[in-house]
Amino acid sequence: MKSHLSLLDPLRFGAALGVAIFHQMFWSWAWVSIGVPGFERHVAADVLYPSATPFTWFGWVGVEIFFVVSGFVIANSASQSSPGAFLLGRALRLYPAVWVCATATFLVLLLFGSGPASEFILPYLHAMLMVPKGVTGQWLDEVYWTLAAETAFYGLVFCAMLTKTITLRHLAFGLTIYSAIFNAIALVVLSCTTPSDLPYLVILMFRVPCAAFLLTHGCFFALGIWLFISANRQLTALEQLAVAVACLSGAAEIYFFASFLLTSIPAIADQSALVPILVWAAAVLLIAYAANRNRRSAGTACAEAPAYLRTLGLITYPLYLTHNVLGAAIIRALVDAGLDATSAVWVALGMLVLVCWFICAKIEPAVRSALMQSLSYFGKLPQRRPATRRPALARGLRLPLPVPAKVNVAAS
Repeated sequence: MKSHLSLLDPLRFGAALGVAIFHQMFWSWAWVSIGVPGFERHVAADVLYPSATPFTWFGWVGVEIFFVVSGFVIANSASQSSPGAFLLGRALRLYPAVWVCATATFLVLLLFGSGPASEFILPYLHAMLMVPKGVTGQWLDEVYWTLAAETAFYGLVFCAMLTKTITLRHLAFGLTIYSAIFNAIALVVLSCTTPSDLPYLVILMFRVPCAAFLLTHGCFFALGIWLFISANRQLTALEQLAVAVACLSGAAEIYFFASFLLTSIPAIADQSALVPILVWAAAVLLIAYAANRNRRSAGTACAEAPAYLRTLGLITYPLYLTHNVLGAAIIRALVDAGLDATSAVWVALGMLVLVCWFICAKIEPAVRSALMQSLSYFGKLPQRRPATRRPALARGLRLPLPVPAKVNVAAS
């Protein structure tokens, strides 16, 4: 990975930590205010952190940062791959970690969960297959809802590649307009209704239960694609306008959900919905800065990014999948052992980082190797295009101008 873009890995890691802190130090106790089942309904740590609320309540915006980064790296991957190689690459990246993390979560729920064992079997199978649960039913762990949005985006990219006519620009324009219209409607609904009104609840439903429709989050993936294109060439005036629309649409989505939390949870009634928007905007500006530096340095030699930054990026995925249920179980064990609640959170996060490093460095490669051997047994695997043989116009996702420098960003 070029040094200019190496910040994507620590950025993802920081976003994952933000989500983890949000779940463990805020959502774990504040969710009762809105009267719905919480993320810790099965493995509750039973600890409260009200004094940390001003610094923890907006950590969920890390998900929106994930989606922008994902749009960037998936666009890069698709522009260098055939449809078959792209699909294989996504499967080899996602499934090994999901299988390991979902199995660990399943075992923790069986050992420490408050519900019957039969309640976890179907959600576990859904998680292992990465099949969205639909509007009804339970997730194995609520954090898995983001995989529904991610896989829907991957599916769009794959279908675009199969057409050989839909380009990166087409996909980015389509997602920008599609999501911007919905988020604009959401703002109108927000100004005219309350969280208890049906139109408001219908809009909110498309954030988590119906995430696979990409109505609320499509703009973030589109913005990631635009940033990838900008890392390779100068954007046209129309494309710059689309970037502005995607940014406004993303800010609208964040504002809508932040307003819902601020209205529904008394503990944060005095906070501002602008805070998560500013955090997200800072992350986007950081990615845009790196993309601009990459474009300006095209054709010049750049130092390779340090290996530890790449390791942080690899840790992010299993950390996101395990921090909630496994993290809550560790915190509960530490508190029961006599550790104070604040120390328990940080010790638990440190332990999770070490566990996730072991998963991504040792277990995932072994599972991935076994999966590749199994797939190769049934036929020849698609190959990634060699750099010297890739057409100037990447198959199915052509850029309107030649790409002067390839961006070697590891898949999200």
